[in-house]
Amino acid sequence: MGHRVGKGARAVGGVRAWCAATVVALLAGCAGPTDGDLTDDWGALPAAGPFTPETGVCQVADATTQVTLAAYQPVECSVPHRVETVHVGTFPTGQSGPPAAGSADLWVAFVDCDTRTSTYVGADWRTGRLRLWVAVPSPSGWAAGSRWYRCDLTEVTTAEVDAGVVLRTGSLRGGLAAGSPLRLGCQQSGPDRGGGGVEALRPVDCRSRHDAEFVGVWRAPKRPYPTADADWAPLYAGCRSEIARFTEVPDDPTLRLRVDVVVRPPSAGRWEVGDRGVRCYLWLSDRRVTGSLRSAGPAGLPVRNR
Repeated sequence: MGHRVGKGARAVGGVRAWCAATVVALLAGCAGPTDGDLTDDWGALPAAGPFTPETGVCQVADATTQVTLAAYQPVECSVPHRVETVHVGTFPTGQSGPPAAGSADLWVAFVDCDTRTSTYVGADWRTGRLRLWVAVPSPSGWAAGSRWYRCDLTEVTTAEVDAGVVLRTGSLRGGLAAGSPLRLGCQQSGPDRGGGGVEALRPVDCRSRHDAEFVGVWRAPKRPYPTADADWAPLYAGCRSEIARFTEVPDDPTLRLRVDVVVRPPSAGRWEVGDRGVRCYLWLSDRRVTGSLRSAGPAGLPVRNR
């Protein structure tokens, strides 16, 4: 037993000696002429830059108007996600904090995101079940030097304000090509609760019986969000013109006798940040049809007696 213990002790000692020799050799090989100060020969590490998100990635988390580094968890768009980043732009320097709603800088950012997103999906994004968001750095991120804005896109269940966000797979690039299921088309109005208007619209197959159809987007001028009846009048007039163009009927006083109109502006909050795209729908308050009314002409939309 004593012999085996001694042999083991010599083996451990041999390993230790080999390790020490190896370390000395490595240090000798790495060392060159030195001044004896081991702390002044390393180059300075570059300073950490501000966080900037990537373009063309997706996020599992819901869309938000402010993004923190901790909440930034990009994923491939081939996995289930709720948000896709279409573009990342840069704010001009000089502001003390993230631009507020209604500010000129945020307005410019939204216009840029609006244009780039429509190009990205292949048509005005409002012609589909899509919603655009502009996200900015959190106050702490802004203090750290971040000056970006992020153009985020989500698929929604309907084009209504209270629509839910879809957990989807695949990129939205080119997503509004002709024939895409994301494109707005025929609609069925919800139950009328006595207000004389349309409370909700849900997309349906044009081959089924329905009473409404998306006709286009009218761009409202830069003015306060409509509240009084007089404020709403230009929106209704603009959407009636969209209906006349879509159905190829005269844009004259008889249009009101042919068809009704549903106006869907963005919410007041989105209006404030620069969204002026108003979705326009024709509505048949007295009947339902099958098929689209595109290019229906006066014969397809005759003047009603009441």
